[in-house]
Amino acid sequence: MLDRLQIRIYGIVQGVGFRPFVRRLALKYGIRGTVCNKGSYVEILASGSRMQEFLSAIPEEAPERSAILKIRTRELTENVLLPEEFQIIESEKDEGLVFVSPDIATCPECEKELFNPKDRRYLHPFINCTACGPRLTILDSMPYDRVRTSMGEFPMCPECHREYTDIASRRYHAQPVCCRDCGPELYLLNRPERGDEALKEIRRIIRTGGIVAIKGIGGFHLCCDGTCDEAVQRLRTLKHRPFKPFAVMMRDMETVQRECLVPEAAETILQGPQKPILLLEKKETGNLSPCLAPGNPSIGVMLPYTPVHMLLFRYPDGESMPEVLVMTSGNPSGAPICMTDEEAEKYLLPMCDAILSNSRKIRIRADDSVMSFYRNRPYMIRRSRGYAPLPTVLLKEYSHTVLGIGGELKNTFALLKGDMAYLSPYIGDMADVRSVEALHLAEARMEQLLEITPECVTMDLHPKYNTGEVARKLAKEKKIPLFEVQHHYAHILSCMAENEYMDPVIGIAFDGTGYGTDGTIWGGEILLADGEGFRRMGSIRPFIHAGGDKASREGWRIAVAMLPEETTAELELGTPKERAALRFMMGNQVNTIPSTSVGRLFDGVSAVLGLKERNSFEGEMSMQLQFEGEEELRRRGDEPVGIHYENQRISEEENFLYLETEALIQWIAERKLAGESSGKLALLFHEVLADMVSEAALRIREKTGVNVVALSGGVFQNLLLLEMCQKRLEKNGFRVLTHSLVPANDGGIALGQAVYGAIQMDR
Repeated sequence: MLDRLQIRIYGIVQGVGFRPFVRRLALKYGIRGTVCNKGSYVEILASGSRMQEFLSAIPEEAPERSAILKIRTRELTENVLLPEEFQIIESEKDEGLVFVSPDIATCPECEKELFNPKDRRYLHPFINCTACGPRLTILDSMPYDRVRTSMGEFPMCPECHREYTDIASRRYHAQPVCCRDCGPELYLLNRPERGDEALKEIRRIIRTGGIVAIKGIGGFHLCCDGTCDEAVQRLRTLKHRPFKPFAVMMRDMETVQRECLVPEAAETILQGPQKPILLLEKKETGNLSPCLAPGNPSIGVMLPYTPVHMLLFRYPDGESMPEVLVMTSGNPSGAPICMTDEEAEKYLLPMCDAILSNSRKIRIRADDSVMSFYRNRPYMIRRSRGYAPLPTVLLKEYSHTVLGIGGELKNTFALLKGDMAYLSPYIGDMADVRSVEALHLAEARMEQLLEITPECVTMDLHPKYNTGEVARKLAKEKKIPLFEVQHHYAHILSCMAENEYMDPVIGIAFDGTGYGTDGTIWGGEILLADGEGFRRMGSIRPFIHAGGDKASREGWRIAVAMLPEETTAELELGTPKERAALRFMMGNQVNTIPSTSVGRLFDGVSAVLGLKERNSFEGEMSMQLQFEGEEELRRRGDEPVGIHYENQRISEEENFLYLETEALIQWIAERKLAGESSGKLALLFHEVLADMVSEAALRIREKTGVNVVALSGGVFQNLLLLEMCQKRLEKNGFRVLTHSLVPANDGGIALGQAVYGAIQMDR
């Protein structure tokens, strides 16, 4: 019997030889039909008796530079006529569907040519081909042709034009194609060195312990020798970044394997077309400076993804270079990554010894993507270069276009049309006016590129967020509806949308701060949610958040608010004067507000255990608590912790569940004062919190019959807690939805906001 299918493949499937690959595969399995580039996906119309083999082979044997996000199939009706021999047919973009490729790392073939003295692009810092190079960050407008990119300023020489127009060439229709005769040029900002001399001087400065700024695909990096304590510490001082980890770029996989523990599946990600920053566990025997990630067992690692990066490590001038370079975003604290020479000169020159720039303009900022690895698949932390603006394919097609403006922290916005939601590159934290301006510019450009005119805007419920001001302004200018979406509900909707599941779920949303519908701070929420709305079924036991923003930076304040005075004095949390001031505020309800923030709960436990009292960057105290728990788990293996928490985990009042976390932190403080180790208590805290989550889900299932749990929110970047929660829930028969390519943190809530808006508009 012949199967007849329409197959739609979403992801990086344009410009990577995907259609010729499909044709070869079809001929191999005796499939008749066609393959066509539809703009935002590749469509295959196929018929044959070996269809299942053909379908299975597509993701297994796909071109190396491709990245398949989703495959959708449906049966073809008999009246669709297919040719006898499988054919590649002319591209025909579906009306209103646009594909904008993310920037793609330099491919192995171009890398070989880069270091081949006989190739005409030998040592050319802008080498690229049809399968690699800048895309989104040079694009002015669609369709994607050279004249509508920043490469339009560089007319092709005759030889590049010949390759560009030759269908047999590796550079056929490669819009950024260029060579030394017709391409951009490297130069040092405010200095005379250009071309190779500029590159050699930058190498010299790095080699001798200096700090430089380097223009990449989506913005500038700050760079220094990652094995030199003095250089790294100097960069920390200049960037006002005392403890937050620096990402590094390593010369090659051999270096990565020498310095880090690399899961086998992670190698594919590291060397793939996106080349994100991947969090890997450091080896104790490595050569990395301990100043790179103080107190952190992991390090963010990426491989060179542009020709300039490759030349930094391997330019043949006879001088050796460090095999590990700090490669951190070039921006002042709180501001977006610098992308122009003017921004670099103003903000980066005070932090470095020289700036390596080039004459190819960046049209839209794109920070490096950052991800962990969870259960053998990517777990996104910051979704940007290499992934944005790949669409998230939704469960259904919506009738209206939507702009989800995103969160106040880690801002990323989303544009939704039909069954696709396009997440933007990472913008940053909106407290800085420069980030607000970057959001305005990026949103306007993405609307233009994707040919999406929003019919409504969605925003966070918080009345004072800068993103709310942006959303209100856009809604007024465009004369379109504006919807407010509660923060944690947006988190859960984001997780549901990524998993293509829109039936009711038990949503566990754990994060630092979100504005609740009751005007208090939420952050440890249990929601019964679907696409139409949510019901708050429970939370952690509320505590008093005293001291405003200070309490978010100083976790000891949270502990003091939850513990008796004598206990906080024995633990020496803060000074006696500070504790007295805090208790005065609480007693007189000055600068206080009820909170259910799990992020702050983690900070409080970290302070109680003597790990950290203050955050120098967001999540620092919580991370230390996680690391302490993970280290204890490594030490113990399968051996039980040896201490037991016998207190009540959950209580119910007026049909509302409370996770009794305040009693838990008091018990942990007592055990700490009794001499119990911080490692045991850190691990036990994670275990008991996961027990509470599982027990709450069981109680809600008994009441509602809902058997699916969605885990979202920035706290679930903690893979120790995520794994403990998921194991317990699965053991109790729940289906568990988690994130993968959409961040669990605030960088992912724009997706939930956009889906909510689409549902409201379709009512």
